[in-house]
Amino acid sequence: MEYIDICTPGGTLYVLDKFGIKARKKYGQNFLIDSNIVRKIISAAGITKEDCVLEIGPGIGTMTGMLSEAAGHVVAVEIDESLRPVLTETLAGRDNIDIIWNDVLKTDLREIADRHNGGRPMKVVANLPYYVTTPIIMKLLKEKGCFDSITVMVQKEVAERICSAPGNKNYGAITLAVKYYSEPEVVTDVSPNCFIPRPGVTSSVLCLKARDEAPVSADEKFLFAVIRASFNQRRKTIANGIVSGLEHGDTDKNITREDVQKCLSEMGLKEDVRGEKLSLEEFAELSEKLRNMR
Repeated sequence: MEYIDICTPGGTLYVLDKFGIKARKKYGQNFLIDSNIVRKIISAAGITKEDCVLEIGPGIGTMTGMLSEAAGHVVAVEIDESLRPVLTETLAGRDNIDIIWNDVLKTDLREIADRHNGGRPMKVVANLPYYVTTPIIMKLLKEKGCFDSITVMVQKEVAERICSAPGNKNYGAITLAVKYYSEPEVVTDVSPNCFIPRPGVTSSVLCLKARDEAPVSADEKFLFAVIRASFNQRRKTIANGIVSGLEHGDTDKNITREDVQKCLSEMGLKEDVRGEKLSLEEFAELSEKLRNMR
């Protein structure tokens, strides 16, 4: 193929038309057509020739090609095998790219880091499908030591939820989980006009810098059981939510409403407080008090 700048509306439409490709809703495909946004993503991720980058969902190779110029090596995981002939052509001649045809949620990410980067932490860059944003982010974050940073395009609403503060209406379990594993920051917002087809919402570029160690001291499994229970029914007080939530198999602890209220009182918190009011540090303190009660 003659050189075509696929990071433009005309270039993207040319490639899609040539290969008879249509964006597939089942995979949440929206192809990025603004090279300035790609450069901002690469800059925010701090990509250098020393880095091995994991790209999730390369699509037609728009960001993949620019990543290959900035990084030492790129491993791209793509679920849509109909894009094989497209990527073969758009990425031709780039010998520092490997493509894995698989669902990233079913992919052994640590094996990728071991095989392609000698077990050293990689950097993640992705334009994530909105419908599986949270499962992918959590899978990446839980692979401790596997990634230095995760720089992703997500729905603006999700970025706001992840970066919200206690008391904010967007604050929830995902906020606390992401902040436990990383330091999140919104880099920039991205207009729907930067994609083909245009999504119905504004997007944001979100950078998550992996933490070397947890920011709080608590039993991780029990902490997240308490957090999940606290947000399962947001209209309940935290005492009612925890008792109801922990009765359904997250823990074998027999915790009563009075137990929770006693711990809250010891922390100087009102007995009828709701989960969205507590910081990660307060959830850690509460979970440890509950864990050590009986």
